[in-house]
Amino acid sequence: MSESSVGWSQDPKVPTGAVEGTLEQRGVEGTLAAGLDLKVRSQWSYARMRFFRHRLALGGLIGLIVIFGAGIFAGEIAPYGYAQIDLSHILQGPSHAHYFGTDALGRDQYTRVLWGIRTSMEVGVFVAFLSTIVGLIVGAVAGYYGGWMDNLLMQITDLVLTLPLLAILLTATALLGQGSQWRVSLILVFFFWTTTARVVRGVYLSLREKEYVEAAKASGAGDARLMFRHILPNTLGPVVVNATLAVGTAILVEAALSFLGFGIKPPTPSLGVLISDAQQSPTTPSGGSAWWLTIFPGLTLVAIVLCVNFVGDGLRDALDPQQRRVRACPAAQERRSRRRVQDRRRDRPCSGRRLVRALPR
Repeated sequence: MSESSVGWSQDPKVPTGAVEGTLEQRGVEGTLAAGLDLKVRSQWSYARMRFFRHRLALGGLIGLIVIFGAGIFAGEIAPYGYAQIDLSHILQGPSHAHYFGTDALGRDQYTRVLWGIRTSMEVGVFVAFLSTIVGLIVGAVAGYYGGWMDNLLMQITDLVLTLPLLAILLTATALLGQGSQWRVSLILVFFFWTTTARVVRGVYLSLREKEYVEAAKASGAGDARLMFRHILPNTLGPVVVNATLAVGTAILVEAALSFLGFGIKPPTPSLGVLISDAQQSPTTPSGGSAWWLTIFPGLTLVAIVLCVNFVGDGLRDALDPQQRRVRACPAAQERRSRRRVQDRRRDRPCSGRRLVRALPR
């Protein structure tokens, strides 16, 4: 590699920055002379490129599209009705007629898993969307105004965080929301907005003192316009990541409540209800266990949560590249320590990969 390619100056009288600027200018002029257009990429385009380079995130996105697509079109894909009873095919294993077998009432398990995906998807997306909206408003108001408003809202947030989640959820669903997925979702929203509120509040505290916010305020912009027009777009990265991860968490919590008997009630199928029913099913006519009643809903639930977490990790790396650098810092330091070179002038280790030539006075 030549010295000019790494930013060194061939002539000691010419500053390095001048050489770099000349090379960059020549590259732009050459591109324009060749008839090529210079495409300016936005931050979102770079984020999209980084996301699609994340293999696990891309695989998780494809998996979510397949699984959620099957749940959305369950009415067209399912060969039977989810409440259709067939007493002549009780507790039969997987076959060509019933891909995932049948339950204790002869209902097709494959059909019930598809409808369970739809129910769990509705709960997860609804909880993530509504809790993100609530947390975004609370965090924006607290971070922008500060003072007693910030103290009041954060004390309420800390109070909700200190509540025992499982005990309060069991009590609330038993008294208010047992049976319907929408009532269960509203109860979950009450506990899920706190994480988004704290994240948004921290970002607003750091952004409200920026120069562009001061300029917009000097031009006559009101508080609402400053919060949601100028500051909000710069907080969408962590907000999107938290909303994505909230989908998987909400699906897991709903499944746990339904498994314990305090969530969605039959005949509405959900993955937690299917796993709970499998624990109460008797043995098959041949004396074996109906393993398919637990395995298929459980694997579906695990696949959904894994795909959501992969997508969330990919969004975090794409929208916040510094997070990836921080996590890779120990490995990068170890690699740099192995590549240290000897300084030619002082005969001691130098951790840099580029030597800077002193300019003559």
